[in-house]
Amino acid sequence: MKNCHLLYLFAFIHCFAFAQNNDIWTSFPNKDTTLIGFKDKNGLIKIEPKFTGFTTARKFENIIAVTEEFNNGWKSYYLTKTRKIVGRDSLYVFDNSPDCENEGFIRFRDPKTDKMGVFDGEGKIVIPADYSNLTKVRNGMIIALKDAVKEQDGEHFFWKGGKEFLIDINNKVLIENFSFNDDLNFYSLKKSKEPTKDETRDNFLGVDGQYYSFINYDKEFKYWMKNTLLSNLSKTNLEKHSFDKITYWKEPNGWISEPKTKFINQNFTYLKLKLQELKNPKTDYFVSTDGLNQFIFESSEYEIYFNNCNESKDWMFPTMDVIINPKNKADFKQDHFEFLRTGNGYKLISISTAKNDLK
Repeated sequence: MKNCHLLYLFAFIHCFAFAQNNDIWTSFPNKDTTLIGFKDKNGLIKIEPKFTGFTTARKFENIIAVTEEFNNGWKSYYLTKTRKIVGRDSLYVFDNSPDCENEGFIRFRDPKTDKMGVFDGEGKIVIPADYSNLTKVRNGMIIALKDAVKEQDGEHFFWKGGKEFLIDINNKVLIENFSFNDDLNFYSLKKSKEPTKDETRDNFLGVDGQYYSFINYDKEFKYWMKNTLLSNLSKTNLEKHSFDKITYWKEPNGWISEPKTKFINQNFTYLKLKLQELKNPKTDYFVSTDGLNQFIFESSEYEIYFNNCNESKDWMFPTMDVIINPKNKADFKQDHFEFLRTGNGYKLISISTAKNDLK
């Protein structure tokens, strides 16, 4: 957060202060696990189990999307901590899951117009439903698509046309013609009169005449890999840039986790040889950006990398998967080295190899 511009910091602090001044409730099931309710930190039941499994929030900070059975049907709405109900039948749903609060804000979709807006943690509309599509709030900013046409492609849809902007939580346009880019770190915002020359950043001219720059995760990772990791493939340096536990795939057991020191000591020769291949310009590899897999990384040390609905916070903590293709084109198995962007930089967190030869 120390790199964030003050223009947005006030909003970020406000929404976090709002959350921190309230007890965060946690979900719990009824006896047959068909419904969920919420308890406070002392175990006191605040809401008896009445919501269906479509209510994905595991933690209740300020506002959540809920669904419950009603008159042989279903009703869905947004619920605040003060029991205020807003946005009836207006849940924003993506990939079969309703939206989850982020920075004290949550998105909704007007069922009459099929356009999107944003509620704050008190259930007030801060962004009216004027947009075709909106990203989550990220450091007080949102990428907004307006006046686009939704087109169907089988079971999926996509947007065609329209204009994209970067707006703030006051619905003020910051940057026009701002194309969606999932690689940008919005928490790294810097403003300047001239474009930055930092090769890991992307520059955008704002409507105020100043340049907004953001770290590009893909550029940042490749720079880090070349200059920090691959430049020193010692055991000490590899351990320094590894997560406390490294998870790896081993037949027939599946995913296994080991303390990094033990894992690296057992596999250092293989790891060094394989990573050295990345320094060879003839090596066929690529880098894929994703988020931490919640079905693999389930223990408590990974909690900070997931939101209140157990979704990966890939907009803050992306994973960078280095995928090495086999030299023999007839072989389809690949080597994967997955790095997680943590608060202390990129860390090697998981590995799977084509030959299943890790110890």
